[in-house]
Order: sequence, then structure tokens, then C-alpha cells
Amino acid sequence: MTDAERNRQDAVTDVAGLRVGHARVAGPGALSGTTVVLAPAGGMTAAVDVRGGGPGTRETDALDPRNLVERIDAVVLTGGSAYGLDAAAGVMAWLEGRHRGVRVGPDPSHVVPVVPAACVFDLGRGGGFTARPDASTGRAAVEAADASGDHARVETGAVGAGTGAVVGGMRGGVGTASAVLESGITVGALVVVNAVGSAIDPATGVPYGSLFDGGRPVVPPREVHEAALRRLARAREAAAPPPLNTTLAVVATDAALTRAQARKVAGTAHDGIARAVRPVHLMNDGDTVFALATGARELPAAPGPLALNEILAAGADLVTRAIVRAVLAAPGGLRGPGGDFPSYRELYGADADAYSR
Repeated sequence: MTDAERNRQDAVTDVAGLRVGHARVAGPGALSGTTVVLAPAGGMTAAVDVRGGGPGTRETDALDPRNLVERIDAVVLTGGSAYGLDAAAGVMAWLEGRHRGVRVGPDPSHVVPVVPAACVFDLGRGGGFTARPDASTGRAAVEAADASGDHARVETGAVGAGTGAVVGGMRGGVGTASAVLESGITVGALVVVNAVGSAIDPATGVPYGSLFDGGRPVVPPREVHEAALRRLARAREAAAPPPLNTTLAVVATDAALTRAQARKVAGTAHDGIARAVRPVHLMNDGDTVFALATGARELPAAPGPLALNEILAAGADLVTRAIVRAVLAAPGGLRGPGGDFPSYRELYGADADAYSR
């Protein structure tokens, strides 16, 4: 057994060198937070693909293959809508203190860290509209990532940027998954599921994504599913409008990719969202996918450019799996001034895992 197999967490941190940290906004009325994906020393190639009609992002233009920045050191996923993008400032300050960033002067301290970020809408979910991430939240999240160690377990559910997440009137959150390909390349995904669309089939109650994961899920009993639909309908009616939401994803690999190849990975990974959430990419979504490549492994020489295909396929599949896991990892229902949002496990009980295999 290799070290990679021995340390495998079925998480994005199976990509060697990547670390993930979460931080939650403290205080009454707070139901939001920030998640940071931290690169290994030397940074990582990155790209982004934005398809939602209402995105909230920062520094994503820097990732365009036509532009200057070759590698970055961290990506921020955050709650708090556009306000929460301030969390990236805390990550920048932490990186600057370690001389990590784009070198712009003769001294090693003369750096400008480029920290792309994207946000989900969760304002007021805990009752406090102004209880949202700021620079201190971002710093806490990157410190947690740094302290986590290599190949660390990634906490999922209502944590970090997924603290106040909701999907189709049901509680959402953070999920992750990974795979080692036939070439030996590792691919991992991390998602924050906070979508306008639903993650479950209204005809059966089975999570959409489980149908694309090679499993054979059990269909919930009719009476259980009908009760769940009634509960969800009440939750949607009671929710404070507007349903401004977003699904965020990071797809990472240890392969050596160009920025153009990484951009292709980010684009096809949106297929993974579309398999697991319906509908997607609406005007009140901000669906955004980042692709990261550490460059530790070369792509196979054959079959030439088509060697990228296995990463493209795996990225989309892993995003789908990670979304299902986020839904299953959500704790008990979210009830408060911002609405009443039951979790999948609360709706479908002890057999919830069987309905998603």
C-alpha cells in the first residue's frame, strides 16, 4: 500500500499539499462562515468558470490564462454575500506575513498575494443581517488550514462557508470527495451547496447526484417521501425572500496543467453541479467552480491532448458525489429568524444513507 492509499480521506486533501480550513462567524444572530483551500509551498495553477447569473467574486480576472498571474496560494469560499468577500483580505495578510504571493520588489517581503474568492448568499439566515465574515474570519480559516497538516480529514456539513447553506428549502453545506485515476493522478472536489434548485428528485426523494455515482439507491417509502414534500413546501413558504443562492466548487488535482487546461476542468466540472442540483445556473445563483493543479505529476504522454479527458470526467463526477455528501452531512434542521430548513436526514430518517447509495 502506498502512502497516498494509506492516508486517503476521500477528500480534496488527498491531493498532496492541499489543506482546508473552516471558520465560523461568532456571536448572536450569526450563521455564516468561510472556507479556505491553501496551496502547498510554491503555489498552484488555478482557473475559474462562473455560470450563475448573480455571482459574487474577487480576483477571478487574475485567473484568465491571458493575464499575468501564473500561480496562486489560496482560494476563499465564503458566506456573507459580497460583504463576505472581505474574508480574502485576512488570507492575504496571512500570506504576506509568510512572503507568499507575486514578487513585486527586490526584498522577499515585497509580494502581493492573489487570493481569488467567491461567496454564497446567506445574509440573515441566523437573524443578524450584519453577522457575516470579515478579514478576521478569513484569517482564522487559513490558520486552521495551515494547522491541519497534510492529508487531513475535511470537516463537512454546516461548517465554514456552508454554515448557513440551504438547497431547495433543505439544509445544505460543505461536501468533499476524491479519486485516484488509472494514471495515478489524484483528483479531489470540495463544494459549498447553497442552491435555489433542489438536490432531490421530487418523484422519489432520492438525491439526484446518487443516480450518477454508480450506486443503486433505495427509493424511500411513499408515505415518508410525501411527508418530506409537505415539510419542504412549508419551509419554502415560510422562507424570507429572495432566494438568492449559489453553489461553489473547487476541483483540484496533482497533475501538471496549463492554465488553459485548468480552465477546461473548471468548465466541465459544472456538469457535476447540473447532475446533482436542478435547476442550476439561474439568475439568482452565482455558481462558480475553481480548478487547481499542484503540478506534482505529469499528464500521461499518450494519447496526447486527450490525456486530459480522465481528469475532466473525474472532476464532474466528484463534484456530484461531493454535493450528495454535503446534503447527507447536514446536521439537524436549521430553524430561526431566517427560516425553517429541515435536513435530509431529518426528512428521511435513519435510512437516509440507503436512499443515496
